[in-house]
Amino acid sequence: MKPKHKRLAAAGAAAALAATTLAVGAWSANAGQPDRHREVDLQLLALNDFHGHIEASASDTYPVDGVNTPAGGAEYLATHLEQAREGERYSTTVAAGDLIGASPFLSAVYDDEPTIESLNAMGVEVSSVGNHEFDAGFEELNRIIEGDEDFEGADFPYLGANVVDEATGRPVLDPYWVKDFGRGIKVGFIGMTLEGTGDIVSQAGIEGLEFTDEVETANKYAGELKRKGVNAIVVLLHEGGVPVAQDTGHECESLDGTAVGMSGPIVDIAETMTPLVDVLVTGHTHNEYVCSVPDPAGNPRMVTSASSYGRVFTQIDATYDRRTKDIVRSSVTGSNTVVTRDVDPNGEQSDILASYMGDGYDEVANRLICYIAEDIKRGPNNARDVEFPLGSLIADAQLWNTAGADVGGAELALMNPGGVRQDLIHGAGTPGEVTYKEVFEVQPFANYVVTLDLTGEQILAGLRQQLPIPGVRSTTLQLQVSEGFTYTWDKTKTGTDQIVADSLMLNGEPIVMDRTYRVTMNSFLADGGDSFSAFKDGTNRLFGELDVDAFEDYLAEFGTASAPLQAPEPGRVTVIS
Repeated sequence: MKPKHKRLAAAGAAAALAATTLAVGAWSANAGQPDRHREVDLQLLALNDFHGHIEASASDTYPVDGVNTPAGGAEYLATHLEQAREGERYSTTVAAGDLIGASPFLSAVYDDEPTIESLNAMGVEVSSVGNHEFDAGFEELNRIIEGDEDFEGADFPYLGANVVDEATGRPVLDPYWVKDFGRGIKVGFIGMTLEGTGDIVSQAGIEGLEFTDEVETANKYAGELKRKGVNAIVVLLHEGGVPVAQDTGHECESLDGTAVGMSGPIVDIAETMTPLVDVLVTGHTHNEYVCSVPDPAGNPRMVTSASSYGRVFTQIDATYDRRTKDIVRSSVTGSNTVVTRDVDPNGEQSDILASYMGDGYDEVANRLICYIAEDIKRGPNNARDVEFPLGSLIADAQLWNTAGADVGGAELALMNPGGVRQDLIHGAGTPGEVTYKEVFEVQPFANYVVTLDLTGEQILAGLRQQLPIPGVRSTTLQLQVSEGFTYTWDKTKTGTDQIVADSLMLNGEPIVMDRTYRVTMNSFLADGGDSFSAFKDGTNRLFGELDVDAFEDYLAEFGTASAPLQAPEPGRVTVIS
């Protein structure tokens, strides 16, 4: 149930900006002294993967000098951005997608409207879309952008140059936006999501859309901008990389100072994207980095990412040459700054938060659901390539919810690891008590529970798609499985043989390849999400309730005050390594 929101007018000026920020990951492309007769200083402030983290949460921290320090929250992020803009005549604030979706309760329960209102007030001027902008489908994304009778929508353009209509081949969102600073100073921003977006969002919401190659798309629109006289070009791309300690030929710096190189999809993209692009602001991987990756002409080009959840922002400084109408590439410098909470909170952001927290919000958010005896968590550092207790618990809940003959007749359940977004922490709030807000934040996507027919062979095929899929997905994603279903993952073998076919067991009996089983999963996975295409062929589908409601029912049934829930024991998947 959604609490009704009574909109309050934002009031009050921003609080005094006093404290200093902590800069990390600085990088320079051979900074030089500008000619003040024709050159001016540009500033870009960049965010990515905000995911609706407008509220300053105790769980949002960032390592500072080896200590996990509270970081983020819209009130503090806005103050840091205001401080960074001070004295900067030519400054703009940009983002690289996933600003909404997979959001905490305060934003998600209001369909992410609070986050858009917060970003509007924060001064974000343009963003690319990311995959999570499509969580609720393209129609809902359009509502977020355009608004409706009760919601003003985004003040900034959401760009999607590579989000095209399959029938026409034309982008369904603006491909680029030009910031005109005046005095003939113009910067073009091309926005894109990753080409693989179609594989990691619900198919029902993107019917008729295609996500095209990032490099080809950027090259096309960079040429178009140049023909319009816009030579300074920045790409906002919701795809990223991983800083590594090995020397990969890319000059990188990260928060802990150990990263000297870079890996991941963004490397090939950056190395092949047209030299017309001056800077790449990236995201998706939730990593923090400021790197130099050579363009096809061999010249250094900055590639940045600001971690996630508004805990870090990137500052990019550059010189703009008014004669060439371009960014002087050798002048570009960049650094990441931790959004510490030792600054005055921004008053306008505080008012926005307060306006959404009224009218029954606390009653809904703090409704007691169950009791737990201990932490029930995701994988270490949110690893998605391992079996973890909270994933097992969700799979058990979905099996229990759909096992009856009248609600699906399920025999086993599977859960995608990326759909588990928060941990259940025993010491949060009142120790041992779990509220609706905490349950919601574990599964915020509003997927339905679906029970379908799969043969043993199809189940095996799906399990084998946990491994990296060449040309589709480079990571391993381990499905979380319900109690009673077991198999062996032999990592000493190669390829898909790692999933040992004759090891699949259900309640102690071998899975028969040509027999049909009733399997429950969420609608995202049933539609082939996360590249588990084997499940798309499942038949005799029966849709149940929302996954978060199924989880809530299970927790309430089995997590009582007298018998609080324990974390499921590991070992449903036997790993040989």
